[in-house]
Amino acid sequence: MSKIAFDGRHLTGEGVERLSRKLGDLGDIFSDKGAHAALPQGRLVYEVESVLPVKEGTEGGLFVGMTYIHPGKVGREYFMTKGHFHTIRNRAEVYIGIEGEGMLILMSEDRSRVWAEKMRPGSIHYIPGHTAHRTANTGNRILSFGAVWPADAGHDYATISENGFSKILVDMDGVPVLIDKP
Repeated sequence: MSKIAFDGRHLTGEGVERLSRKLGDLGDIFSDKGAHAALPQGRLVYEVESVLPVKEGTEGGLFVGMTYIHPGKVGREYFMTKGHFHTIRNRAEVYIGIEGEGMLILMSEDRSRVWAEKMRPGSIHYIPGHTAHRTANTGNRILSFGAVWPADAGHDYATISENGFSKILVDMDGVPVLIDKP
């Protein structure tokens, strides 16, 4: 990883993998299907830069990434990441706020508990194992944060795609509030 750097805004160097998600890729995560369909499906919602210095599945290895969520809403829901559990459920993760403001939304594996933590520059968030997580941009500029996770954790997006979170984060008069999923 010595050839990788963070220039204050992006990961640079050899081996940086990049992924982008547009509204058309995220139809299963927003509750208001009509509002989602009415928006330009090519609109960029978020981007991820990752450095994978070891083979995926390497026990004891770590991956590093940066996520950039653009400001916007679908209905009253903020632009957000897909969200996932780790395939190996007991694996934890750490997020570090870089710029902007948002909320890290967490859900217990049995779906009985959903909570959110405010993300801002310098905030550090420990995501315990057995916890689904996604991030929403609640501000008016890009929310960016760094992440470090085990190389063998894997990503289970399917469970969230099929069932969502049991609560959603919505804008209520300019304040982000978790409410029961409609």
